[in-house]
Amino acid sequence: MLFKIALSSLYNRLFVVLLTVISIALGVAVVLSVEHIRTQAKASFSQTISGTDLVVGARAGRINLLLYSVFRIGNATNNIRWASYQDIAQHQAVRWAIPISLGDSHRGYRVLGTLDNYFEHYRYGEKQALSFKEGGVFYGVYDVVLGAEVAQRLGYALGDKITVSHGLADVSFVMHDDKPFTVVGILQPTGTPVDKTLHISLAGMEAIHIDWRHGAPIPGVKITAEQALTKDLTPKTITAIYIGLNNKILTFRTQRQINQYTQEPLLAILPGVTLSELWQTMSMVEKILGLISALVLLATLLGMVTMVLATLKQRDQELAVLRAIGAPSWFIFVLMQVELILMTLIGIVLGFGLLWLGLWLASPFIAEHYGIFLPLNPLTLNAVLYCLFIVAVSALLACIPAGMAYRKSVGLTL
Repeated sequence: MLFKIALSSLYNRLFVVLLTVISIALGVAVVLSVEHIRTQAKASFSQTISGTDLVVGARAGRINLLLYSVFRIGNATNNIRWASYQDIAQHQAVRWAIPISLGDSHRGYRVLGTLDNYFEHYRYGEKQALSFKEGGVFYGVYDVVLGAEVAQRLGYALGDKITVSHGLADVSFVMHDDKPFTVVGILQPTGTPVDKTLHISLAGMEAIHIDWRHGAPIPGVKITAEQALTKDLTPKTITAIYIGLNNKILTFRTQRQINQYTQEPLLAILPGVTLSELWQTMSMVEKILGLISALVLLATLLGMVTMVLATLKQRDQELAVLRAIGAPSWFIFVLMQVELILMTLIGIVLGFGLLWLGLWLASPFIAEHYGIFLPLNPLTLNAVLYCLFIVAVSALLACIPAGMAYRKSVGLTL
């Protein structure tokens, strides 16, 4: 009976109620989107690399090295000499070392040059190994292995030809079209930047730049794909090195030795520690975003209470009639509470719908440009707890108009 009366009352004020519900939905969507992006960004970043003890690059900022070498965000300030990689790979504490070279792209996706041991030792998530959906590892100089997203979104299959572009722009006018690559493998989805990466051999990376100097073709020099195969394709420089150690106890000592390397200035970082530094750097931004979203939601709920207070005078006769036919004072109090909680619940459901729509529209863009993969399901435990808190705050604020209605004089109103 109470629920039916509350629904009828809301229906009689449909326009005002709809505006209020929409404002609640927008506030809920803002709060939940900030929480969802925060938690999923951390999860996406933390699952990108696993089982790698050290990442080595040219000496620069630790966070910058982590971002460009692991997450494909930004660019390297300098490269590492191939001789330095060989020295580090032969270090007695090093079990395996994966060299990587970045700098080129294909239709907005990064191209990564590496060795075949990349597919053997690279781990993501809970130390999960890379696996192939189709094909296998590259063996030829002009072979390429595609990440799952690259193959899916660009519609590539085994045997297709791919032309690499120089630089990282989405649209490049400088193409290595004289040395096309053939797709020989497609990786299973990982939910990491690997999905949007094209993997070629270091020899292939060297081959497409063999007639280039300082980022531009050498005037008057043209070396064909076949001629390049007869040349020495040992790389001169690489971008970074992933390192796995024989013993975890040696991690800090090996890191210190690499940082003191005398042949050139190098920087070795622990991915997990540097990632923690990144989150500490972002913690203030997280707090500010959380505060802004909380203020937006509070303003929305206060607006809902204000709307009810503004219409309370118009409902004097309705409430007085309910009292006159026998409804006790507590019934009026609970009725107002139910109405406000119903509006809040409807707003929360609509807010989830808006959030899902926003994720569906924005997830591809965020994944492509920032390497953060956002699941389309925002219904998490944290989201449910936030919603319960919103309902509790709504019920608390509803006591203001409910108390005023409770204290109304029936005789005076009639």
